[in-house]
Amino acid sequence: MELIGENRAFGGRHLRYTHKAETTQCDMTFAIFLPPFASKDKPVPVLYWLSGLTCTDQNFMQKAGAMKLAAELGMAIVAPDTSPRGEGVPDDEEGAYDFGLGAGFYVNATQSPWNTHYNMYSYIVDELPALIENEFPVTKERAISGHSMGGHGALVIGMRNPNKFVSVSAFSPIANPSDCPWGRKALGRYLGDDKEAWKEYDASLLLASKTHNIPLLVEQGTKDEFLHEQLKPQALVHAAQQSETQLTLNMHEGYDHSYFFIASFIEEHLEFHAGHMGLI
Repeated sequence: MELIGENRAFGGRHLRYTHKAETTQCDMTFAIFLPPFASKDKPVPVLYWLSGLTCTDQNFMQKAGAMKLAAELGMAIVAPDTSPRGEGVPDDEEGAYDFGLGAGFYVNATQSPWNTHYNMYSYIVDELPALIENEFPVTKERAISGHSMGGHGALVIGMRNPNKFVSVSAFSPIANPSDCPWGRKALGRYLGDDKEAWKEYDASLLLASKTHNIPLLVEQGTKDEFLHEQLKPQALVHAAQQSETQLTLNMHEGYDHSYFFIASFIEEHLEFHAGHMGLI
């Protein structure tokens, strides 16, 4: 593991590292924010943040405005990259923004040539938390959140692993990827034509399949340009009703898909997770 960047922020530290990842068979980059008093004697819980299409570990850390409250609450934040990268990692042949590099969709790919490196699901669920808990002063208490493609990832990973995450939230998630252009392209190419395999990575289908007890919070702006074609939050509402699962969906008049939206409501999400972590 190699330190590639360090900044002081709100009394804490923002650190960037690269490390050799087994699940993705390449070097991966992540950022971590450690609050001021985090130490071996006082380890802190972790919020994992998954970013959206084209993003890296830095979008959230630099734009979301989350560190001040995280420092006050005593919460670490970990932001991984959105896909494997580097020499030998395949990309969309046309360089499209919505598939390949920067668009790992938090799945374990089963189709060649993607299945060697594009195993972001296992990286987020298993490898990265194990590394974080071994190398930094944190507890095993974890929550997960994300935006857009990352909101999809957070919902899927949280619902499939309620023993590993205490709470889940999302901003503008791709709620029903089996039924939108972004999702059909990504799931079709990473997982193949078997729609049964897609169900494991579709938040609405997972939500509808059984009652989930993990706390779920979702924010969505009404002026989001992707709202109706790609995101479809009402699919989550219908799924929650079907499975009798408690879901909070907050619609915000006039807000779009950008980090202006995330920064406006990120503190509510930190407090939501802090409550389930026992920090407040």
